Amino acid sequence: MSTAREQPIFSTRAHVFQIDPATKRNWIPAGKHALTVSYFYDATRNVYRIISIGGAKAIINSTVTPNMTFTKTSQKFGQWADSRANTVYGLGFASEQHLTQFAEKFQEVKEAARLAREKSQDGGELTSPALGLASHQVPPSPLVSANGPGEEKLFRSQSADAPGPTERERLKKMLSEGSVGEVQWEAEFFALQDSNNKLAGALREANAAAAQWRQQLEAQRAEAERLRQRVAELEAQAASEVTPTGEKEGLGQGQSLEQLEALVQTKDQEIQTLKSQTGGPREALEAAEREETQQKVQTRNAELEHQLRAMERSLEEARAERERARAEVGRAAQLLDVSLFELSELREGLARLAEAAP
Repeated sequence: MSTAREQPIFSTRAHVFQIDPATKRNWIPAGKHALTVSYFYDATRNVYRIISIGGAKAIINSTVTPNMTFTKTSQKFGQWADSRANTVYGLGFASEQHLTQFAEKFQEVKEAARLAREKSQDGGELTSPALGLASHQVPPSPLVSANGPGEEKLFRSQSADAPGPTERERLKKMLSEGSVGEVQWEAEFFALQDSNNKLAGALREANAAAAQWRQQLEAQRAEAERLRQRVAELEAQAASEVTPTGEKEGLGQGQSLEQLEALVQTKDQEIQTLKSQTGGPREALEAAEREETQQKVQTRNAELEHQLRAMERSLEEARAERERARAEVGRAAQLLDVSLFELSELREGLARLAEAAP
């Protein structure tokens, strides 16, 4: 498929489905997420195509012809049949407005294809008959779901001119409506899966943040314990210091009692003088250093305690956020279970009706 000579004239986004070739009843999704669906105009061959690329292959490659018909089967879903591709395409949109935009654009492209065929049969000049479909005139719409037209009106009731439906035809109509409901359930299922993935990612981030806060908390606690031990060591060291209080003096045997007393008084005076000169400033200096160290340690302990409390609050908030995320995941899982159960009941009921039909 080459689009070098083709120009996009309209783009949108939608969930793409194809009819099951085996049953011609159920829809097969092309992927879990919405894909870009575009109208292309080939000026060389004067044809219009609906194209959607998924990965490395074309999910939709449908040439629009005048006898194709676009069918709205619900407020957000439409389909068309392509006899050349021998399949039926279905598109699920995000809103009814997006479906309407795609349907209107399909009618314009279909009319342009009809005029091009008439001009070709009349031998006239092959020019683009589309009404305002040039790529520079129609900007792509933002993320709109789209449905294409179909040549065969599958899953539709009979027209007003046809005879009244038989019982078997009514059952077929009910089964086709059930297929549309199944498509809607599958679209909701994909939306719930996206929501679950987002919640799971948020839960993983919350767990990682909690683990990081826990590591920081343990590091702060270890630092606080180390500082407490250092303070205890400093206090023990200060208490064990002993200042010398006296000196031993040898006395001669021949000294008299008066000389001994005078010598003792002299030494006492010298001791007092030395104490006043050295002992006082040293003790004062050591006391000041101890007091300063204790103040620093107390300040650091207060800061660490404050950080510890902040870490604990953050951890509690992270735990609360994780619990809220778990609750959201649980509610989403419950909704998904209910939806799948209702879908299963619907399919079983339709199968029973089909088996009971004559």
